[in-house]
Amino acid sequence: MYPQSKYRSKIYRDFRAIEPGEWRKIVRFYEENEAQIRGLDFDEYFELMLAYTNALFEISEWQKHLLMADAVIEASVMENLKYFNGEDVFQHTLFRKAASCYQLLELEKTDHILRELLRIDPHDGESAWFLKKCLRKMRPSLVRQTRAAAIGLFLLTALIICLEMLVVRPFYADWARPVELLRIGTFFLGIAVLVAGDVLHRWRSNREVERFVEVVRRRRK
Repeated sequence: MYPQSKYRSKIYRDFRAIEPGEWRKIVRFYEENEAQIRGLDFDEYFELMLAYTNALFEISEWQKHLLMADAVIEASVMENLKYFNGEDVFQHTLFRKAASCYQLLELEKTDHILRELLRIDPHDGESAWFLKKCLRKMRPSLVRQTRAAAIGLFLLTALIICLEMLVVRPFYADWARPVELLRIGTFFLGIAVLVAGDVLHRWRSNREVERFVEVVRRRRK
């Protein structure tokens, strides 16, 4: 933890008077007093900046949070400050930065940050879970292709229904049962293709993360 000075400035005392969890009040206080806050001693300034950054995340101000997260990370690295108030501020802020990127659909950045976190700590289950979720959302060509195939099968099912109702049943009743079975089979084949694509993509995403973690762990040993 960064050494704490005995004297506490008035603006710091005013900040600490805000109730925990009053995220919008924290954001408003910081933005209204930013010029003064920047002139504080480092320990007070860093605590207020970190609280403001976390508050931005809590109220879903993702773009602002990304900017401040970079400032927190830079300050922690420059001051060699790994822990602050008992928390690993570097990893915590980096993880939340990944979450903000994810919310903004910056999935490539999310992927990169989470892999960096896993390189730091390959036993970080939360980052591994989040990386799997990110990879699933990125939807590679396999998912697009299987969904396109499923849509094609559903459209074919609709066409078969039209032919069945307008042509087969009125004029070719003997073919009604085979056409009905074809319609049902085509529909369920479309569902099977759709589900199989998503299941396979989920399995591949999970397996990719597990292999990545295995490689990192072996290198660390």
